[in-house]
Amino acid sequence: MVGLRRATARDAAAAADVWLRSFAAALPTVVRPRTDDEVRAYFREVVVPLRETWVAQAGVGVVGVMVLDGGFLSQLYLDPDWRGLGIGDRFVALAKERRPEGLALWTFEVNKPAHRFYERHGFVAVERTDGRGNEEREPDVRYVWRP
Repeated sequence: MVGLRRATARDAAAAADVWLRSFAAALPTVVRPRTDDEVRAYFREVVVPLRETWVAQAGVGVVGVMVLDGGFLSQLYLDPDWRGLGIGDRFVALAKERRPEGLALWTFEVNKPAHRFYERHGFVAVERTDGRGNEEREPDVRYVWRP
């Protein structure tokens, strides 16, 4: 059984590790501008204490992380071994419940599975960029969901 709950300071390292494993598996061609230690520090110092951060908790520990930042679904990452089990669907349902007025998000152009996932959940692509606006310098797509 997997439960969703708000992250606490004790979850920061595990959430960062999920992010690192998921990013490596889903986006092998995208160059990360930050080291693993910098990502862990960011989760510990910014993401968990300053953003609305949720984790998916299974018996083995944290297997997913979702971050809401204002009207943005800024992060949704699952441990690669836990994909396809409905956890992402539950995170999106929770995000819509928490932001009933609507949501926006960015995803990389190369992440076609993410495009299909968000489109299946009613998000619509409204903007495409050449990547100049993100740290990775990777073309991306902005999606919006409105109830």
